Amino acid sequence: MSPTATEQPSSPSSPNPPPKLYYVYEPKFPGSTPQADDYSKYRGDENVAVVIDNGSWNTRVGWSTESAPRIAFPPICAKYRDRKLARTFTLVGNDAYADSNSRTASKNAFDVNVVSNFDVMENILDYSFLKLGIDDDEGIGHPVVMTEALCNPTYSRKTMSELLFEAYHAPSVTYGLDSLFSYHYNGGNTGLVLSSSHTTTHLIPVVNGKGILSMATRLNWGCSQAVEFLTKLLALKYPGFPKTYPQQMESLVQEHCYVSQNYKAEMSGYLEMGSLDERDRAIQFPFTEIVKEQKSEEELARIAERRKESGRRLQEQAAKMRLEKLKKKEEELLYYQHLLERGKTETKKNLSRLLENEGFRDEAQLEKRIKELEKSIRRSRNKDLGIEEEEEEEIPTFPLLDTPDEDLDEDGIKQKKAQRLLKANYEARLRLRVEKEKERERLRLEAEKEEERRANDLEGWISEKRSMRDGLVAKLKEREQRKTQLSDRKSLASLNRMKAIAHLASDEPTRKRRRGNDEDTFGADDDDWAIYRDIATVNEDEEEEDEEMQTELKSIEAQLLRYDPNFTEDSLQGAGTDWSKSLIHAFLRGCRPFDPENQAEANQMHLNVERIRVPEVIFEPSMAGIDQAGIVEVASELLLNRITEKEQRESIYKDIFLTGGYALFQGFEERLRTTIMSVLPFEAEFGVRTAKDPLLDAWKGAALWSKTNIGGPIWEGARITRADFDEKGSDYIKEHNLGNVVG
Repeated sequence: MSPTATEQPSSPSSPNPPPKLYYVYEPKFPGSTPQADDYSKYRGDENVAVVIDNGSWNTRVGWSTESAPRIAFPPICAKYRDRKLARTFTLVGNDAYADSNSRTASKNAFDVNVVSNFDVMENILDYSFLKLGIDDDEGIGHPVVMTEALCNPTYSRKTMSELLFEAYHAPSVTYGLDSLFSYHYNGGNTGLVLSSSHTTTHLIPVVNGKGILSMATRLNWGCSQAVEFLTKLLALKYPGFPKTYPQQMESLVQEHCYVSQNYKAEMSGYLEMGSLDERDRAIQFPFTEIVKEQKSEEELARIAERRKESGRRLQEQAAKMRLEKLKKKEEELLYYQHLLERGKTETKKNLSRLLENEGFRDEAQLEKRIKELEKSIRRSRNKDLGIEEEEEEEIPTFPLLDTPDEDLDEDGIKQKKAQRLLKANYEARLRLRVEKEKERERLRLEAEKEEERRANDLEGWISEKRSMRDGLVAKLKEREQRKTQLSDRKSLASLNRMKAIAHLASDEPTRKRRRGNDEDTFGADDDDWAIYRDIATVNEDEEEEDEEMQTELKSIEAQLLRYDPNFTEDSLQGAGTDWSKSLIHAFLRGCRPFDPENQAEANQMHLNVERIRVPEVIFEPSMAGIDQAGIVEVASELLLNRITEKEQRESIYKDIFLTGGYALFQGFEERLRTTIMSVLPFEAEFGVRTAKDPLLDAWKGAALWSKTNIGGPIWEGARITRADFDEKGSDYIKEHNLGNVVG
């Protein structure tokens, strides 16, 4: 097992102690099962039967004279190739867990609850007889009593008989139903057997010790489907969680799930913070701890010194670059000044050519460039000297605006137009500055009036601010809801907007539709949605408006926090995102904060609503997508409608017997007693009981039946001998009270 974080102790005064952790089961190789060395006392004794409870979850094998099976293992088989020894080994049952490769490549003998892979089944039987100590080449020499599924197909029973008689030379074989064997072991005679096993759930009426199989009903739900359902729920809940094994999910179902007595009422308040701590189970999965190297103070000091040295070098490089830029600007300034002086001695044509070669339109642009360079050089020098320079905006002059156009040449007219634009721009900036000053003055006066109103009428001011806050919150929620609806292609808002877009974008004129043909199919195709999605992006103006409303809301809330004693931190809009008030956080992480950097917490699953949702499927199969009635509806239909004789029906009421793995769920018997009482006639006598051992009583019942009846008339009427097999064929079956019927 990889190293995992251990639970940290917390002080009694800690307000938020760590949760109790439940560590997940890790499938391990339990070790090889030793071969029995006491077979000599059973050798050749045909009055001792080999009892095999051939279940889809576990195969249990033992002697009929003993009180418990000798071996129990899952019905799986794997082939393992050892390259060093150049040999292939066959691993059966728990031995398949010896290696991860063999565990992954293991095959099950069952398809649902019927044996379908007889190659694996033969290996299972070899393994079973070998562990019992039976190693005779002539055959096992003992009768076999084996359980099978209700309404087991003829082909499966036929192949099993061929295997037992021809490969193992069994003197006789008896088939029976595991649920009826369990009922027989628990002293049942007349009642309703409800067997919810690994893959299916069966309801079998029993009258005078004989199962009425024509009325038996099957529900396609069992413990394996419950494990699969939990796996899917947790995969949706934690999509990025590391891989889990079926054995781990199976242990979670067995150890943490229970049947709720009132599912809807309990589910409605399951995630409430007050009681969630008792219901939530934090499951810790194995993980590899990432150990961060702790550095000493000397190493930290050396790292800090290296950082300082690196900073000094960067500062020196930046200063050097600034100096080079400054020199370059000074050289450029000298060159342009020389060019300006030279232009005074050149002709107008030569000056125009020189300015054009340097990228200037006229002499005014050259003078502007010289001023910009002088200003930039002065700023750089003052910055190096640490002198803060205040910018003084120069008032521009526009001398050409007062000169008539008749007195100007073509270039002068162009410059006059440019100066007119510059003057308009300058005057617009002045007007904007004046408007800003007026707005600041207005805001100052409003603040003073509000301060005065708050001082004279605090309650009225608070009421006004609260109404303003409520309006902003409602508007923001409405906008958020609208964005959510627009992101859903099937919402009414999206469909209306798509129709409006189609109407506006249509090239054809609007025509009146004929009556009965006014259906607009725009939006029914995915291509329409793709077009709409491209144009339905959030407008930048809407985003800016949302930001302004958020800013105003924060300002109002800050004022209310300061002046309103009834407005606390919990009243803030952002308080709704607090993890302690988040239903999603309670569902995912329980009632404690979550630290994603913590490796232990990142490898934890929290079971809460799944604890009652998974077992509830047997009462409401539609929750898992199964198109069948629940177990209570099936039982009521069987008891009230299909069994017609009143005395027989009343006798069955009195003994409703539960067996199989589902009966181990806490609260299963109580829930069935309550729900079945609600559908039975008023004051009808009924009883619900659970098997002593819902898992082993099937094997124990088969062993008890074999031990008490072997050699007697019941035994002879139930077993299939080798002579029957040779004479009547491999598909021959004998009916008895605890077995299947011919059909």
